[in-house]
Amino acid sequence: MTDPDVTVVVAVYNTMPYLTACLDSLVGQSIGTERLEVIAVDDGSTDESGKELDRFAAEYPGTVRVLHQENSGGPAAPSNRALDLATGRYVYFIGSDDYLGAEALERMVACADEHGSDVVVGKMVGTNGRYVHQKLYAETDPDVSLYDSALPYTLANTKLFRRSLVEEHHLRFPEDLPVGSDQPFTIEACVRARKISVLADYTCYYAVKRGDASNITYRADHLARLRCTAKIMKHTAALIPPGPNRDAVFKRHFEWELSKLLQADFLALDAGTRRKVCEGIAELTDAYFTDGLRDGTGVTRRVRFGLAEHGAVDELCAALGDEAEHGAPAFLLEDGRAFATYPGFRDSAVGLPDRCYEVLAEGVAGRLAQHTELESAEWEQEGSQLFLSLSLRLGVVGDTASATVALAQGAMPKSADKPGARRLPADAGRPQPVGEFGREPVPDGTRTRLTARIPIEQRNAKRGVRVYVDVAGSTYEIPVRSDGLPMPLARRWGRTVPYRVSANVNPKGRLVITTAPLWETKSGVFRRLRRKLSRLNRKVNR
Repeated sequence: MTDPDVTVVVAVYNTMPYLTACLDSLVGQSIGTERLEVIAVDDGSTDESGKELDRFAAEYPGTVRVLHQENSGGPAAPSNRALDLATGRYVYFIGSDDYLGAEALERMVACADEHGSDVVVGKMVGTNGRYVHQKLYAETDPDVSLYDSALPYTLANTKLFRRSLVEEHHLRFPEDLPVGSDQPFTIEACVRARKISVLADYTCYYAVKRGDASNITYRADHLARLRCTAKIMKHTAALIPPGPNRDAVFKRHFEWELSKLLQADFLALDAGTRRKVCEGIAELTDAYFTDGLRDGTGVTRRVRFGLAEHGAVDELCAALGDEAEHGAPAFLLEDGRAFATYPGFRDSAVGLPDRCYEVLAEGVAGRLAQHTELESAEWEQEGSQLFLSLSLRLGVVGDTASATVALAQGAMPKSADKPGARRLPADAGRPQPVGEFGREPVPDGTRTRLTARIPIEQRNAKRGVRVYVDVAGSTYEIPVRSDGLPMPLARRWGRTVPYRVSANVNPKGRLVITTAPLWETKSGVFRRLRRKLSRLNRKVNR
């Protein structure tokens, strides 16, 4: 038998019944068993995984090779052992609880041969609730860079690697990392690769979250994950010199691995572990958190890193607890700048600069939408003039003079649907505010109450109720939600031409004011009846 095109490495530990689907997907590949080598290493399984591997090896003796060893504690050692035995031109890694699309290997090998790729990333999706970052798979691209693409957010080893590249640089998995041992391998391969390609037009890999969430990624504790991340970053720093390229890779580690250590479950740790986590993060921020990374990080993460870096564990716990219970704090608007007033803000004992708390545009729309709360809505009439009277709470304090309410024609763009609000383009003007407005802090000082009394025009229109406020040099448009409050009943007003006005809630829960001449609000049945009577009258009068 000639050397196969691709060797698939499978590190196995207690993954029945998922293992069967994994192996079936390999021997059923369209590339054919004659071009395929599967090396599966049983890492001391105590379930039926070892027997299942032996069954496949007996059924496919020229394709499937099985090795058994004592448990090593992670996938690195069995993967390295398989790599030492691999003979394929390419090598591919798969988790033993995952499976491949039927044409995955054939397509990836063809791509590598056509473009001279040293690494091919096939589209990967999650199943059973497994999260897989998708931005890299927006389109097929034969030549992507680690530094200006979403590749740093896709650092699993579930890729096709040219084996000559692996052996030239003796790439192996660090066996002392229980979590993330594939990252140093993948990062170095991508740094040294002549070309990296992405196949996005076919789902190559299905990543499975087991029903009992027993994947190793979900089991490691805070200190283990911190230690592993520190080693990954140290290895990466030795490969990539300081500068934008290194920042592009480390952005992922600050946003993902390190940020996840400072979430609500941090509060459940004992005091000693909390302190050790903060000390470890402080070492990494001091070494790698450049000014560019710091400014490009959302204010929530930036404050948490800053509090950890300064050893302000109590303030960090307060920030996490307050946000879990009440949501993000209000924005303080001051001299054209905006600050998130988390614990420790302007506290000399903590010593964090204002810049750490400053809002630099990221995430503003979502926060404003989350903390814009309708308190009341009603009609008020003076003579022939009708008004919409509103009371709202806004998640801003300080200089709130820019905050107004207006009735805006047209739907919000789809880009505003996810965060619930949007930053207006620089060339887009806000609707001219009409009516009376009042602004005052709520009693606890955490929000601003905005009141508005808006005259209702006699016109045929459907308009959304929107709040406009300037934050950090930009104007934000926030659609007002009803939040389940009862809306005022429809009203009829006007003498010369009677009009009807109603306050409705659209499918997204947003408040919409509809006005129309009264005759246009009658049902279609009555309009058709009037037309028929009119035609009959004309016939009679002829």
